[in-house]
Amino acid sequence: MPSLADMRTKAKEAGLMKLDRLIEKRQHVPNNEFPIPVKELCERFEKLYTGCVNDVMREACLLDQNLPPDIMPLRDEMVVCGEAFTVKSAPNCMIEGEMTFRAQMLDDFKPNGVVVWDTSADVEASLWGGVMTATAITKGIRGAVIAGGIRDTKQILEQNFPVFYKYRVSNGSLGRCMITHYQTPIKIGKVTVRPGDIIMGDIDGVICIPREIAYEVLLRAEGIEKNEVDIFSWVRQGDTISEIIDKGGYF
Repeated sequence: MPSLADMRTKAKEAGLMKLDRLIEKRQHVPNNEFPIPVKELCERFEKLYTGCVNDVMREACLLDQNLPPDIMPLRDEMVVCGEAFTVKSAPNCMIEGEMTFRAQMLDDFKPNGVVVWDTSADVEASLWGGVMTATAITKGIRGAVIAGGIRDTKQILEQNFPVFYKYRVSNGSLGRCMITHYQTPIKIGKVTVRPGDIIMGDIDGVICIPREIAYEVLLRAEGIEKNEVDIFSWVRQGDTISEIIDKGGYF
């Protein structure tokens, strides 16, 4: 017969919530390799546009991969694509330890990354500025997507670094917020962004492409863009709507 201690242990285990599957689903970080170098993948995405990529995501039944529409580029012509380097911060009046953790995070920046920053809906502090931009450039970071505020705007523009953001404010972050996590899954709007997912941004906003399908999405989007070149030529030459549709065009 099982001992009383064994019975108590089993009873306790039976009462525990079983969260393994949920943890795996919510905290999984993809690490699959691509058939081409990451730099080439990013550069090819940057030759496309988010609308075309978004249409491919729709084909894959992924309708909620666009970050909130109030996250827009600092300049209309800014385009970026890279592997997500995720950061999570939250409003906080504490200061002690923040600079040490921030320095650790900056040391971990990797080439071909795009910093994606969840500010926990902060509306007061700037999370990105001129010095952060200079540091990111030296680390090979391709751009930054800040779901909150930036400052030192003139300095950022002078460095010609793609930044997507919600608002500008002169308030610094120290004493107003703290970084709590980085390189963990984050959620911005409806979109879960995991480290290593492919982030693409242009004048129409920012989209997150799951890493597992990013290469296939690239190939399909390139095919769609080629088809659109044909569609524009058919329109210019005066083909009727029916003729264009019969040839595989769309509107």
